[in-house]
Amino acid sequence: MKKLFIVLALLSPLLTLAQPGSKPSLVDYINPLMGTDSKYDLSNGNTYPAIALPWGMNFWTPQTGKMGDGWQYTYDAHKINGFKQTHQPSPWMNDYGQFAIMPVTGHLNVSQNGRASWFSHKAETAKPYYYSVYLADHDVLAEITPTERTAQFQFTYPKNDSSYVVIDAFDRGSYIKVIPGENKIIGYSTKYARGPLKNFKNYFVIYVDKPITTAHTYSDSTVTDSLELHAKHVMAVIGFKTSHDEKVHLRVSSSFVSIEQAEINLKREQGNDSFAVTEQKAKDVWNKTLNRLSVEGGTVDQTRTFYSCLYRMLFFPNKLYELDANNQVIHYSPYTGKTMPGYMFAGTGFWDTFRALYPFLNLVYPSINKEMQQGLVNDYKEGGWLPEWSSPGYSNVMIGNNSASVVADAYLKGGIGYDINTLYDALVHGANNAGPAGTGRTGVEYYNKLGYVPYDVKINENAARTLEYAYDDFTIYQLGKALNKPASEIEIFKKRSMNYKNLFDPSTGLMRGKNKDGSWETPFNPFKWGDAFTEGNSWHYSWGVFHDIQGLVNLMGGKKQFIAKLDSVFILPPIFDDSYYGEVIHEIREMQIVNMGQYAHGNQPIQHMLYLYNYAGEPWKTQYHVRDVMNKLYKATPDGYCGDEDNGQTSAWYVFSAMGFYPVCPAVDQYVLGAPLFKKLTLNLENGKKVVINAPNNSDDNLYINTMNVNGKPYDLNWISHTLLNQGGVINYNMSAKPNKLRGIKAGDVPYSLSNEK
Repeated sequence: MKKLFIVLALLSPLLTLAQPGSKPSLVDYINPLMGTDSKYDLSNGNTYPAIALPWGMNFWTPQTGKMGDGWQYTYDAHKINGFKQTHQPSPWMNDYGQFAIMPVTGHLNVSQNGRASWFSHKAETAKPYYYSVYLADHDVLAEITPTERTAQFQFTYPKNDSSYVVIDAFDRGSYIKVIPGENKIIGYSTKYARGPLKNFKNYFVIYVDKPITTAHTYSDSTVTDSLELHAKHVMAVIGFKTSHDEKVHLRVSSSFVSIEQAEINLKREQGNDSFAVTEQKAKDVWNKTLNRLSVEGGTVDQTRTFYSCLYRMLFFPNKLYELDANNQVIHYSPYTGKTMPGYMFAGTGFWDTFRALYPFLNLVYPSINKEMQQGLVNDYKEGGWLPEWSSPGYSNVMIGNNSASVVADAYLKGGIGYDINTLYDALVHGANNAGPAGTGRTGVEYYNKLGYVPYDVKINENAARTLEYAYDDFTIYQLGKALNKPASEIEIFKKRSMNYKNLFDPSTGLMRGKNKDGSWETPFNPFKWGDAFTEGNSWHYSWGVFHDIQGLVNLMGGKKQFIAKLDSVFILPPIFDDSYYGEVIHEIREMQIVNMGQYAHGNQPIQHMLYLYNYAGEPWKTQYHVRDVMNKLYKATPDGYCGDEDNGQTSAWYVFSAMGFYPVCPAVDQYVLGAPLFKKLTLNLENGKKVVINAPNNSDDNLYINTMNVNGKPYDLNWISHTLLNQGGVINYNMSAKPNKLRGIKAGDVPYSLSNEK
């Protein structure tokens, strides 16, 4: 029976997609294993299968790596040592709020290696709402289904006198108490990777539906004579006899507030629901959420890739907040260590996600971003700064002050119902000060005085910081205008947004580090990664003038020279200088091996560059290159990304591009056109309106826009406005195999640039 179940489980997604006359369930197009075939020196996504609900507080994943290893699940592994509650945004950030559960039979060895079991992907089913795997060494079928803050486990055991469940609270200081009379285990884990975090605990409660006949706690791997234990590394074991194919159910809940709150979460989110009911509810939530975007007329592979990318976009930042007994929103504050009122989110780096992930939320899921903006208000009030990388709290990882973009874009695209004035104050504060753990602006005293962060003052990645600060200043200027702030207050940000010009070297036509005395960084190697730049080189960062591409065109000598420079990115060989790092970091290797010259789509700085042909009168080149990247570098397979997925950003590039446009400059009311991937895409907006994008003759060959009309009228612009989309409408494309070189070439067709502002 068990073997039959496994076969059916493996076939179920195929059966779901193949039922004649039925519309496939959108969630079943998703492959949560996309991007999991990764390692330290080569990332194909650096993802793990997250079994969770959209923006859920808790995720679950099978754990193949050792405790504390950021690569907690990798596709090439053969053994699983537990099913881990995780909040990990990336392996480089590692995890927080984690503990693991593992069913075991026979000889009991609680250590990770001792309890691990061989498994095969042939006996593994991964869905966003359901995961199952056959644990061969224990002859147990393990299944998981989630809610936002809880989960249900179903373990199908063999006939055995020695069936167990191991609960591992990890090794930074933990606590477990087994209460056999209530078939209950409570405890907490304090393990986190980024901090410090004040008074941090991830409390959990576990109920089992079978009487516990054996129970022990362990300090590391040493058994104790108590059922309650505080120690550096606490584990517990519960045991019982099982009959053939007996199903044992666990209800698991957690909280960052208290064990009592974990109980509240469990009661509210599961009630008396069976495993099957919880699974169906989770599936329904996914389908409802995914249904905002409906695609038709693509291949099965394209559809799977589209929805697998969308799945990744719907996790981060994840909810850090909970609902108390009175249904009031509360959260654990990583800044004060106290329970505070209101929303909070964690697990995102704005350096990655300001580019497309947050603009996507503003277009498709604005209500969740409203909660996120309310959470940012609380970040500022409780910690004194807006985070730039939250996991949770403040983490000094990447550069920039890109919280400015995230805040400004949300408000300018219709965000209401939160304290935008406090957020504006937070942006001004962050722009003029250097804060703790990567907040504010490192090198701000130089930037505000000289107009750039110098190369020779021992501030790494100085040119990249300058370029990002300039764009961030633009977003503050935009928000200030929208809030009717006085010109005397906001003109300084407009002026500073032009600071990118201070690093443009006319002799090379590229951005270059500059010393404090105004001389250039020497020697200059445009292929050198790092140093003046961040995980990239000058060929990648020279395009980082999101808000003023016309200004960049002018610096490069005009449209012809600008186009030639863009073309050079693909013509140049993938050479590199890795001396700053002392090794070939994975981002370099990922550029080198895809045969696209210096184009490094696997990292964020250059991802918008393909859309810049629209600013110089050759939009067909954007159409060609965007389709080329979608075809070559994305697929719903374990090696399906071309670098770190990064909290939804690399996925957001694909989903936006498949829609036919991209937010080159968040904080303006425009998306820059590419060309749609599908014959039809319907965007079901939160306000009840629909945007229908038709391209009936779209194909692998017909990838160019011949003509286009919007709401029945011819349309030649190289951009489309957020305001227009938000009103709903119909966009019709006539696609062709040859580019139309007369469309989108007029001076008035170009997207927004600050230099063109009148």
